[in-house]
Parts: sequence; C-alpha cells; structure tokens
Amino acid sequence: MPTEHQRRPMTLTQKILAAHAVGLPRPWVETGDMLQIRVDWTIASELAWNGMDRTYTLLGRPKIANPARFYLAIDHTVDPVTLANDPRTRKLADLSRAFAKESGIQHFYDANVTIMHTRFYRNLVQPGEVVIGADSHTSSHGGMGALAIGLGGADVTTAMVLGQTWIEVPEAIAIEYQGDPQFGIGGKDIVLRTLGALGRNTVAMERSVEYRGTAARGFSTDMRFTICNMTAEFGGLNGIFEPDEPVAEWLSRRRGYNDTARYYRADDDAPYVAHYPIDLANLAPQVARPFSPDNVFGVDELTGQSLDGAFVGACTTTEEELALGGLVLEAALAAGQTPREMPAGRRIVVPGDLIIRQTLQQAGIWSIYEQAGFTVDPPGCSMCLGIASRKAGKGEVWLSSQNRNFENRMGEGSLAWLASAATVAASALDMTVTDPRPLLANIDRDRLDAILQRKRTRPILEITVSEPEIVLAPARASGHHSGAAGGTVRGRVQRFGDSVDTDAIIPGEFCHLTSLAELGDRCFYYVRPEFRERSRNGATIIVAGEGWGSGSSREQAVWALQGIGIQAVIARSFAFIHKRNLVNEALPYLIITDPAFYEAVNDDAELEIDLGSGAVRDIASGQTFQAQVATPMIQALQAEGGLVKAVQHHGKDVFAALTA
Repeated sequence: MPTEHQRRPMTLTQKILAAHAVGLPRPWVETGDMLQIRVDWTIASELAWNGMDRTYTLLGRPKIANPARFYLAIDHTVDPVTLANDPRTRKLADLSRAFAKESGIQHFYDANVTIMHTRFYRNLVQPGEVVIGADSHTSSHGGMGALAIGLGGADVTTAMVLGQTWIEVPEAIAIEYQGDPQFGIGGKDIVLRTLGALGRNTVAMERSVEYRGTAARGFSTDMRFTICNMTAEFGGLNGIFEPDEPVAEWLSRRRGYNDTARYYRADDDAPYVAHYPIDLANLAPQVARPFSPDNVFGVDELTGQSLDGAFVGACTTTEEELALGGLVLEAALAAGQTPREMPAGRRIVVPGDLIIRQTLQQAGIWSIYEQAGFTVDPPGCSMCLGIASRKAGKGEVWLSSQNRNFENRMGEGSLAWLASAATVAASALDMTVTDPRPLLANIDRDRLDAILQRKRTRPILEITVSEPEIVLAPARASGHHSGAAGGTVRGRVQRFGDSVDTDAIIPGEFCHLTSLAELGDRCFYYVRPEFRERSRNGATIIVAGEGWGSGSSREQAVWALQGIGIQAVIARSFAFIHKRNLVNEALPYLIITDPAFYEAVNDDAELEIDLGSGAVRDIASGQTFQAQVATPMIQALQAEGGLVKAVQHHGKDVFAALTA
C-alpha cells in the first residue's frame, strides 16, 4: 500500500480537487471519495439569482464569504425591449441590483454589458481554480484549465456564503483529438462532432471530460471555451483542457487575475474510465438538427434546407467565431451574393460582451453583418432562451450558433438547428443551409489574426508545470446523522422516456417564479399539458429512462415537480445537476437499472416506495424491485430535509459534518 508520502496517479480534475480538499486523509483523491472543498469563485445570472435570493433569505441573508469572488451578471432575460416593457424582467434585474448593493460584491455587471460566462472567462478565471456556477454552462471555464461545475441555486448560494461545497470525485474520460482541422473548423464543429460520434448523456454522463490529444494543443482559448461550454450538452459534470502556452499567452494580456495560475497535468497513467479518439483531419462543418445536440450531420448532407431565420450569438459563440462569421459574409458579398429579402429581425447577431462589440466595431465587422441584413443587438442571451423579446415563431426553422436545440428552446413551437457562426453566416444570405468552406478559403487569415490581436511572432511563454500542494489532516471521527430518510410513498405512475430536459419540465419563460404552486401550474407546460391534471389526480410518481433532468441547472424544475404534487422520481439515470437539486430540495429520487422494472411498470401503474430501504413494489403484480443505495452524503442530506435545513442545523460546519 502507498505510504502517506506517496500518491496514486490522478487525472487533471482530481489534482484540482486534491489541491482544494479540506481535511484530506491521504495525498491523493480517487473516484468515489466524498470531499469538502474550498471554492475560488461562485457565479450567477439574474435568472438564477431569482431562486438563489429565496435560498439566501431562508439562510438569514448572512455575510458572504468573499465579496470579491462572487460574480453576478444580468444577461439571460434582458434586452432593451424587455427592460422597457416587461415587469418580470425589471423585477429580476432590480433584485440582482439590490443584492449587488447590499453585499458589496466587486464583480457585478448590469444589463447588456456581458453574457455571464464571456467576461468571466476572458478577464477573471485562472487555471487550477474551482468555479461553482448557477448555470449548466459554467463548464465553459474548463477551457482555461479550471475545474468549473454548474450546479443549482441552493448549492451556489451555500458556496457563496461559506466559501466551500461538497463533491463526490467523479469518474473521468479522455477525449483524444487527433489530426489538424482545416482552417475555419472551430470549437463548435469539433464539439458537435464529438456529440454526434459519442452521443448525448452516454459516455460523459456525470463524469469529468478531459479534452486531450495532439490536436488539442493547437486549439485557441476561444475554441476550448466552446468545447467545454457544450460539455453540458454532452452530459459531463465538467469539461477541462490542460492549461498550456496558449492559456499563458492569454493570461499575459490581462492587467490582473493572471498571477495565481496552476499548470497541473494529468499523470501519464491517470485512471480514465475510457479514451475516445476523435479524428479532425477531414472534419466538415457540422449541423445538429432538432431536437437534440447529438443529432449531427455534415453540412453537405443538409445543404439547401430552407431557413426562416439566422442567429449568431449566445454564450457558446466566442469573439473568434463572431469575427470569422463576419469575414465569411464579407467574402460572400465580395463574390456578388446579396441578402435575400426577409422580414426585419430574421438575421440577428449578438456579441458576448461590450468589449468584444467595440473591438469588432473598430475592425468593421458589424458593418459587414449589417450589409448582409443582420441586426446587431447588445450583449445578452437573446434568442438562445426564447424568453426575451427575440423569439422564433411556431414552426420556424432557425440556424443558430447557440448550444441547445431542445423543443421550444427559441420560442414556442420553434425548430432550432445548431451550427458554427461561420456556417450560420454562409447560410444567412440566401436563407438556406450552405457549406462555408468555399468562402472560408477566401478569407485573409492575417486579417483575422489582427482582429483577434494574435501575433504569430509573439514569443512562446514558458510555463511551470506544478503538482497540487496537499495539506493532510489527521483522521477524524465518523460523523453521525439520523440515517436515510424514511417513510412510504404510494401513487400512480407517469412514464417518460430518455433525456427529459429541464426546459421541458419548466420552460425558461416561467423561471422568474419562485412560488411552488405557480411553478407547478406550468410544469411540462408545452410538451405534456395533461401532466398537471394527472398529478392532481394521484399520478404522483415519475418513472423515466436515462438522463432525467438534463440541460439547464434551474432548480425551478424541482420546485415545479413539488408544486404539482410529485412525490418521487424513478429513473435509470439522472443528470448530475438535477440530481443534486432533487437532494437539496428533499424530493426523493431513486435509480433502478433493472430492465424488468421498466417492462413491468406501465403508465398509470400503482407503486409503493419504501424510502428507507429503496424497495419499490408494483401493487398489481406484487413484484418488488430494489433501487440503488444512495451514498452516505446523500442519505445525510435527505435525513436533514435538504441542503437549507442542513445549513440551518450545522451552520458553517455543515460540509465537515456531512462528509465526515
């Protein structure tokens, strides 16, 4: 056995966790370890803060751990039209503004200044840090070599107050990128290819996804951002690249937040569950058709598809992509193409930050977009959520550079197709899906580098690869809690399939609500309107397939289920964030993988669940099935009645008590 002075091989994610663990008994961590960890940053938007404020009030509105390390941006629901005309939007914005003033946080960005992930990634996050965000796309910041995890609002609020959280060390997979992609093939094409090849909510489900390989070393920091951003769609807990010279070069441009980077490396024999090679040498631009981001095709397979709209924007679309899209349009206009006549507002481009907007304005990129018929809007999530003034209509097909194409994502009845900004730009003039490669071939690459302030002659910065500094603690006595939550639940079943997302459970337009009853009245509002009446009539147990609760981190999805009377959710597997939200809000969940259960239990079957033992009995047949036993940490939280009650009980020592 290793001595206390030796350690076992670790992945990059494990090394960051080991460096942040509190009271680690040995100089390494491994899969399944339950850790109490220090958190460097907590981040949120106004849409998330709406729910977080409820939790913060329940906690007594205490002083937050570090006002310089909570980042809040108003971006999800806002544009000038909604701010002027929608009282719900103004309420969300005002609630965030009031908290920023109350708490004295250093990093608050008001409406239409930035998309929350854009400025944080470009200006603040550093390699080796732990970031907890109230948004599933917090995974973006792994592109800079940070461990960045999206969680629900209760988790983020608690971490904001205490400066700590808990985590079970995840399994890890390695995506090995090989072969040099052609010019213009960016992060969006690469991550769509990854999703298409490996599938959503499959090999990445609840795992750390470490992006590696010879090709990855040549990816820009913008490309890495996009790939890590869509790790949320892949199903991963986090996505991360090893920080290297391109990251160090980016940090060198900053005036601050560039001096505590830790350049960790996964060990050569790191314990990955699997390695998945992805060849990029002959990769064509990729397009994902509705309603899943892994429904992916090469652009040449879809050429000619008619479009009703084109959107370039959302958090996944970086400065690099915006600039490249503009140059694609310039090449098209120079070749004599003209924008097809369309109603106003059918071509939209949205920069992620005012600084990006200024840079591209000076470079003439926005005038190119405008010549091509685009409207340039201020920074914000815009059409990606379909809850501000920009929405796609029923039955409309929009090609978009955003990250999700779920049902109703861009507006009720909308049909979102996903692609890179370059592909959207190439398709926007004639409003048909078009291969951008002929136009990319005519772009002046030196001009692109100049716009992005890339200097090919810039000296390569040397970096120092380091190992985590691990402070060991003496063994501590086992903690005590009241055992697993007990009791019996009985009700009829509502059956669901695989990958039911939180957008379906509670559409984004209702996430301004915090009343459980009001949220319950909107549960499955568009995709299963009969769900609510059936729940009121006793069908209060959900039985689903793989990946229940994937997508956005919104805790309102759990509140909506509670508000309509759901007593328990049974599934083959759960998305990580949603599962934690279920635990935090004390709504019982059970994992059953036995195929016989799903064959025996049909819609409207009556079940009896022993929450203490995990035994599930089908009343009609008398058959009993066994759910997986929850981890001790989850049992402890369930016994406490959820996260808020646990914090109220244990105070600042809550995670030490629960992980003991």
